[in-house]
Amino acid sequence: MPNSTGPATEPPLDHRKGPRRRGEELESAILRATLDELTEVGYSALTMERVAARARTGKAAVYRRWPSRAQLVLDACKLGDLSAVDLPDTGRLRSDVLALLRHMAAIMASPLGDIMRGLLGEMSRDPELAELIRERVHAVRPSTVHVILERAVERGEIERWVLTSRRATVATDLLRNQFLLFGAPVADDVIVDIVDDVYLPLVLSPAPVLTRGPDPAPAPALGAGVGVGPGAGAGPAGPGPGNGVRRRGPAAGSGGRDGRRTPS
Repeated sequence: MPNSTGPATEPPLDHRKGPRRRGEELESAILRATLDELTEVGYSALTMERVAARARTGKAAVYRRWPSRAQLVLDACKLGDLSAVDLPDTGRLRSDVLALLRHMAAIMASPLGDIMRGLLGEMSRDPELAELIRERVHAVRPSTVHVILERAVERGEIERWVLTSRRATVATDLLRNQFLLFGAPVADDVIVDIVDDVYLPLVLSPAPVLTRGPDPAPAPALGAGVGVGPGAGAGPAGPGPGNGVRRRGPAAGSGGRDGRRTPS
């Protein structure tokens, strides 16, 4: 007979109890439940079943909208504005970029950093998902960088051509690579080095001057050099320049070919 004097244990919470949701309301509930699950158990332990139970719906309803766990997480992160950055205008390009990179580094050091790594693991197994991540995640940071650079253009700190160059996203790209290779937290002195030693010298320098002349003529075929007698170099073993055969002395009849006479 069970001991009635012992501490009472509460039954596990069944998230499916409650009013059912449909349409956008249900989708929002699923995405919010995904964020809650990520906070509690992380990406590696997140399952569609747990999300469905927390959202008070069936697992089939989740799979109909999101075929994979990683796609669900991407949409949940977008809903939670985890990638949105509304940084204040500090009045200087350097301090604006430092603020952005420090914000990114804080996200990388949070539980969301584990989510990023989990999604990268999915990329190697799912090409379609890899393309989705590149479109949704990689495109977020450049847009924020361009807001900062637009301010710098208006203040006269940089030239407008920087906005459409590859230099625009170098700072965020280097920070992301640092995180992927060495993990979090990213030291603040690394962030300062990225800005001062690499990024500012790139975006503050003048636009490169490209002088492109006519396309060079195609290289001559192997063994078809000028100054070779008829038949020389015509085959792979021909005794002409460029075929790997070195002459040991002056060739007979070479006088007049290059304007010099061969002593007899």
